[in-house]
Formats: sequence, C-alpha cells, structure tokens
Amino acid sequence: MESLLRQLTHGNAMFLIIILGFGGTFHNGYHNTGLSSPSPYIQSFINNSWYDRYKEPPPPQTITMIWSLIVSLYAVGGLFGATTVKFVSGRLGRKKAMIANSFVAIMAAAIMLMSKSAKSYEMIIVARILHGYTAGLGWSTHMMYLVEISPRKLRGVVSLTAVTFASLGKLSGRLFGLSEILGREEQWNIVLCVPACFSVLQVIVLPFLPEAPRYLFIEKGDDKACKKALQSLWGKGDYKEEMDEMLAEQVAIESAPPKSPLELLRDRTVRWQLMTMSFIQCCNQLSGITMAGIPRDQIRYVTLGLGVSEIIITIFCGLLIEHTGRRPLFWGGYGFMSATWVCVTVALSLKDSSQWAPYVAAALIIVFILFFCGGPSGAGATLNSELFIQSDRMAAFVIVGIQRWLCFAVLGLVFPFLINALNSYCFLLFAFVCLLGCLYTFFILPETKGKSLLEICEEFKAITVCGQSFLEEKREETKL
Repeated sequence: MESLLRQLTHGNAMFLIIILGFGGTFHNGYHNTGLSSPSPYIQSFINNSWYDRYKEPPPPQTITMIWSLIVSLYAVGGLFGATTVKFVSGRLGRKKAMIANSFVAIMAAAIMLMSKSAKSYEMIIVARILHGYTAGLGWSTHMMYLVEISPRKLRGVVSLTAVTFASLGKLSGRLFGLSEILGREEQWNIVLCVPACFSVLQVIVLPFLPEAPRYLFIEKGDDKACKKALQSLWGKGDYKEEMDEMLAEQVAIESAPPKSPLELLRDRTVRWQLMTMSFIQCCNQLSGITMAGIPRDQIRYVTLGLGVSEIIITIFCGLLIEHTGRRPLFWGGYGFMSATWVCVTVALSLKDSSQWAPYVAAALIIVFILFFCGGPSGAGATLNSELFIQSDRMAAFVIVGIQRWLCFAVLGLVFPFLINALNSYCFLLFAFVCLLGCLYTFFILPETKGKSLLEICEEFKAITVCGQSFLEEKREETKL
C-alpha cells in the first residue's frame, strides 16, 4: 500500500488521474442518475412551454413522447460519441481529445441552462444528445489515456480509477438531486449542468499535464517526448523497461498497421480478445445491475449510502487487483452474483408468507451490487484496456463503445416488458447470465496481471477449445 502511494505521488500521475476522472467517466455516472430527481419538474416544464406556445394543454401522449426523447437520445449521443473515438483521438491525441470533449460538455451545459428561460424543450433534447456524445467519447478516450500513461505494474490500479470516478459521478447525481441541495423545481436545469464545472477545470489544467507516453512513442515516434512524459508522470528514472516494451510493440505494429473496426472484426488473430471483451460487457449489462437499485423516491438516503459503498469497494478492488489478478475477481464475482440472484428469487417467492423476506431480498440486492463493483465491473475496465496493442486499441474501443450504447438503448426498451412477464423469476435469468460469465472467465480467460500487451496477445492466441484455435482454422482455410 505504501509503495503504491509512493509510486503514484512521485510525479504528476495522481494529479492527472484525478483531472481525467472528473472530466471523463464522472460525466457518464452523473448523467445516469442525475435525470431522475428533476424528471417531474422537466415534464411540468414541457407542459407549461407547450401551453405558452399553443394556448392549450398538450395531449398526455405528447408529453410522454417528448420525455422519452429526452431520456433515450442520450444513448444515441453516446453511440455517436463511441463511433468517433478513433477519428478524434487518432487525429488530436489523447490529451487534446479530452479537452475538445470538455468543450462539447460546456456547450451542452450552456444550452441546458438557457432552455428554461427560452422555454424550449427542444434545447433540452439537444443538450441531452451532446451530453451523451461527451459520455461516449469521454469514456473510451479516458480509458485509453489511463492505460497509456501507466507502467505495467500499475496498469490495473490506474485503469480502475475510471470505474471509481463513474461511481463518484452516480453518487454526485443523487446527492445534488436532493431537495436540500439543488433538487427543487426552480433549479432543475442547474442540477443537470454540475459536471460542466469539472469540464471547465479540465480545460484550464489539462494543457499543462503530459500527453500519453505510449501515444508519443508508438504513434508519433518521439522517444524524447515519451521519456519526458514518463518522468513528469512517475518521477525521475530511465524507464528502459517501459520504453523497450513500447519499442517491441512498435515493431509488431510495423508488420500489422492500424485497423479499422471492420478490419479488426475480420482479423482472426484477435478473435478471442473481441469475444472476451464483448462477452464480459454483455454479462455485466445483462447481470441485472440495471434494475438492482433501490427506488430513489422511496429510500433516497439509502441510495446515497449505497453510492458511497460502491466507491469504497472500487477503491478496495484497485488495491486488490494487482495482488489477486483479474481472473479471480471475474469468476468469483460472477459466481457470488449468480448465487445472490437465486437467493433473491427464493426470498421474493416467500414474501407473501413471511414478513422478513422483502428485507432479506433488499439486503441481497445490496450484496449483489457490492460484488459487482468489486469484481466484474472493476476488473472489466482494466481488462478491456489490456487486450489490444496500440494499433488495434482505438478500433477495439469503437466496437465496445457501440456495443455498450446499443445494449444500453435496447435494455431500456426490453427490460420493462421482461420484468412484467417474468416478475421475480426474471432474477433467475440474471443468475444464468452470471453463471455463464463465471464459467467463461474460469475456464477460458487468461490471466493478464504483470504481462506486457504483446505477451497478453500471445496468451489469447494460445487459447484452444476442443483442441482447436481460430489460428488453426485460418491456416486450414489458407491451405484450401
């Protein structure tokens, strides 16, 4: 613990991690929870704006449709942001891409603030699309920046800070939404603009902090700037091991130039990485976490306590991940999550015959969330940043970003019907998904702790199922 803190505080690394966190995944977490508090006030605003324009009250279905657009177009913006990661980060570099993303977030906040005085719900829709765009672009660029500034021994800890700041954003969205703070009718537009304050801070401070060393060395070919950036981040040293690793990766890239997302999908040599990344993300999103929260209007202070617990658990996971490795956090987390959902189903089936059953179910859901944050959620953020070498990483983040936001949109549409159809038995479906995640990560996923990105790629190439690998299939096709 002490050695870890010493390494993080020798240079500007800790400061950069904090600035990136508040300008990156914090926004995503905040906007996921920040809309719940002002939702009745926004719907009232839509009603009043319509009446002021047309001198008649709007039909109920019109308010529902406008509100649905405000909620759902955030995911559309996120999807668009994810698809532009390769273009923006590749052209501008990681640092300038984060600064540009912050300018978009500031512009979105300005539109949201002015919407109230302009009596325009259309401006709210535009602001939500822009907020979604900054979340989609910011999440992937933030993750790339983190993995490209971190030495091999600290890669897991540094990458995991993205999840910590996302949890902090969720907690802040709930906190600022309290009626005692900003959750009042006259301040609903201000609640949705709080993250822009951190975007302003990032625009001011980030230009004075180093660019990602791996980007400077591998993509720009500037070894002097790379070494200077490493020393600025982590303190004085020659960093020969890190630069030799980058040099080996650069040589590998020369024989395999950067790919587009479609080219990466067709490349059999990274098929297991893509499958692993997509499978784990699907398991995380289909594990039931989207419906595992406690209703905020009923127990709003409990959700604050749960938010604090999420942050503590992700920090604990960050301290643990370099000791235990990634695999145990995955299969252990998924295994406990699966068992928890089975117990929740049993408890809910007894709720009519036992007074304590609902309380047990609520406690189990909290346990589930803690296992999720301390296991697959935290380890997943680290793993995704380790699976691909520099030339493939941006295309991979485009693919995972598109999948993430498409799943987000589809789940929002499908889950209400699923819950109505299956009732409490939907938790058995979540348990099955978690069980699949446990089996996959236990039997197939290689350990990535302490390995270079090239070594990790070789580990995945060596995976065989039923005695056969994707590379063998490729060689057989070539012979034919």
